Amino acid sequence: MSGIARSGRFARALHESAATFLSSLRFDWRLLQDDVKGSLAHVAMLKKSRIIPAGAAERISQGLQTILHEWEAGVLAPRPDWEDVHMNVEGRLQELIGEEAGYLHTARSRNDQVALDMHLYMLRQGGAIAAQCRELMMSLAALAQRTQEVIMPGYTHLQPAQPVRMAHHWLAYGSMFQRDYTRLMDWFERANVSPLGAGALAGTPYPTDPEYTRELLGLAHLYHNSLDAVSDRDYLLEFLGWASIFVVHVSRLAEELVLWSSREFQFIALGDAFSTGSSIMPQKKNPDVAELLRGKSGRIFGHLISLLTVMKGLPLAYNSDMQEDKEAIFDTVDTVQAILDILPPLLSDLTINPPRLQEAAVAQFSNATDLADRIAQEGVPFRQAHHRVGELVRLCVESGYQSFAEVPAEVWAQWAPAIPAAWIDELAPQQLADARQQSFATGKDSVARQLEEFTAWLNQLPEAGTV
Repeated sequence: MSGIARSGRFARALHESAATFLSSLRFDWRLLQDDVKGSLAHVAMLKKSRIIPAGAAERISQGLQTILHEWEAGVLAPRPDWEDVHMNVEGRLQELIGEEAGYLHTARSRNDQVALDMHLYMLRQGGAIAAQCRELMMSLAALAQRTQEVIMPGYTHLQPAQPVRMAHHWLAYGSMFQRDYTRLMDWFERANVSPLGAGALAGTPYPTDPEYTRELLGLAHLYHNSLDAVSDRDYLLEFLGWASIFVVHVSRLAEELVLWSSREFQFIALGDAFSTGSSIMPQKKNPDVAELLRGKSGRIFGHLISLLTVMKGLPLAYNSDMQEDKEAIFDTVDTVQAILDILPPLLSDLTINPPRLQEAAVAQFSNATDLADRIAQEGVPFRQAHHRVGELVRLCVESGYQSFAEVPAEVWAQWAPAIPAAWIDELAPQQLADARQQSFATGKDSVARQLEEFTAWLNQLPEAGTV
């Protein structure tokens, strides 16, 4: 059997460098089980529709099962002289059963075959990723459970703003990953479609039954248009878009882990199992894992832009440019799964520093807004109260005070005779956090309800492998 698909149309063999350039075997070998699954459904349809002899169909099916068992056992090695995984399957099948293997490609093109393999692969990997996302969210729920009583500074512009419960902060990331999960579930609907039977682009003159193969493969839908079936890569672009949003959330979380574990913050300590040392500085404990979690976003963004660029000018239907989808997709799948493997145990191994967080929540006038609100409650327009408190902050900074509480009573009486010093004592961080009782706010009861609702939602998600 020849390597790259060529017919009697060609008088000369393919140049060696062209054959190497065209080969996709180095990256598409991972599709073998999906290719075999699709081929088993295809040959069952050919038999049912009486397009090929029943005996040949049985022998082809048995041969395909043998190939799959060999692959799963790790005894089937890719043959570089066959250009891709599809030719490797067909070539090995010919070695097992002889010339009858040639029946397998009846009423099927490489175009709809490759498209089907990618749909099957993506659905399989998407299910695994969804299960991993659930584990990540469970780890965030556990962190929130641990830190419901921990008060920390909330930030805007990376400047201390208002006190919040640390659980509230973790649950913010829980909400981000919850949206990622639901977006992935939406994606399944558009990826769960069969292109098999579309042929090269126009269908096939054989009396095939694409609905039957769709049912055998457990796919939800059949493409409505054969041209679209073989040239659609929207579901891959959408997955890359999904992955790009997901790693934005990962990167933001990782950035905070890097900052919070620094000497300047000391909010948390990363576990030794997720930290590294320096090659020359023995005192260093570097957040390399968190930094790489942050950095992985760049390569996934690049894959999205790469495939968008490949697809943007392609005429219908299939073009070999589309082969560039696989390396981008495979690397993205691997990267996302690696992130989801390491992030839950990293979060579970964090050490929280409540005293330092409490100290930071008090500093930098994080109760200034509440002081302005307290003045406004006495009938002063809020904008005037806001301006007055801003003046007090300026006076404190110029006088070397780091908080209102540091200002001596006699100085406060001079600066703000109309504002009782006792009001400052009422503006402790925990009180400020608990004053905010809206359903989405950082008050104790609100955060407890958010955590309860988030945990209940997580508990109703499918178990691993059942998505």
